[in-house]
Amino acid sequence: MKINSEQEMLAFGEKFANSITGQVIELIGDVGAGKTTFTRGLAKGLGIKEEITSPSFTISKVYSLPNGKTLTHYDFYRLQDPGLMKEDLEESISNPNNYTIIEWGESVSDILPKNHTTINIKYNDDGSREVIL
Repeated sequence: MKINSEQEMLAFGEKFANSITGQVIELIGDVGAGKTTFTRGLAKGLGIKEEITSPSFTISKVYSLPNGKTLTHYDFYRLQDPGLMKEDLEESISNPNNYTIIEWGESVSDILPKNHTTINIKYNDDGSREVIL
């Protein structure tokens, strides 16, 4: 699927929230590809009102949904070895009342459930993105 703008990426994320089938989503793409933008749209679609920001420096951020569930957004970009964050991620994944979004998950791929959703986002030279589910 080709996405031509940030607004389209937000809309894709919001629409995806309406058809979400799993609790764990892995986002793959280079810096600036639109992973956090997708997450902003997804969060809006799930009913989260607070601003979604990249967890690049904090590693993870937790947001409350109106239905009592949570969304935990991880970014392992700065970690070669996730250390204790791997245990935190395992707790997040095992919580049935939590949606888990993971950016740069290569270092934790061994604990991701087999049935997780992977979304690849590729930034094209013309500024558009190619999204592959």
